[in-house]
Amino acid sequence: MPKLIRVVLVISIGVFCWSPGWAQELSGEEMRSLDGQVQEIKSDVLGIAAELSTLEERLLYPSNTQLAVFVSLASGETLRLDAVRIQIDGEAVAHYIYSFKELEALQDGGVQRIYTGNVTTGMHEMTVSVAGKSQSGSDFSETESFSFNKGIDPRLIGLTVAGPGSGQAAIQLGEW
Repeated sequence: MPKLIRVVLVISIGVFCWSPGWAQELSGEEMRSLDGQVQEIKSDVLGIAAELSTLEERLLYPSNTQLAVFVSLASGETLRLDAVRIQIDGEAVAHYIYSFKELEALQDGGVQRIYTGNVTTGMHEMTVSVAGKSQSGSDFSETESFSFNKGIDPRLIGLTVAGPGSGQAAIQLGEW
């Protein structure tokens, strides 16, 4: 007696069992059971992906060496920020050129994470260069150097950029 091979096909209109010479539609209860199993598997896969992402971040950026740098514009600033370049201990770690939409978001109070990386504990030197245009249309370029201490906890640093004539330092370093 020949063996019948059954293949389950998932089609947008339903699930059917097929073997040579006949087709049978699955009952509603069987469909719900299969749908429940598919949803459970999908949920498991999404959970595993989230766990892998967290594990990857912990491996790539252990908390005792993690440094994140954020950029924002001073409140009410009309400076057109074109680019930001960051060096840590003389090594270039970030360079970003802003699009019009990104600049609008910064002017509306948005914050950009420009760098995430690893640095050892202890004292470090950060050099930040910004370029843009002032409200009057003149070119604006400023470079500042800052020292910071990296402890054993993750470090979050905020850079606030202000244009000429704002009465503030062009680049300010802050704790986040």
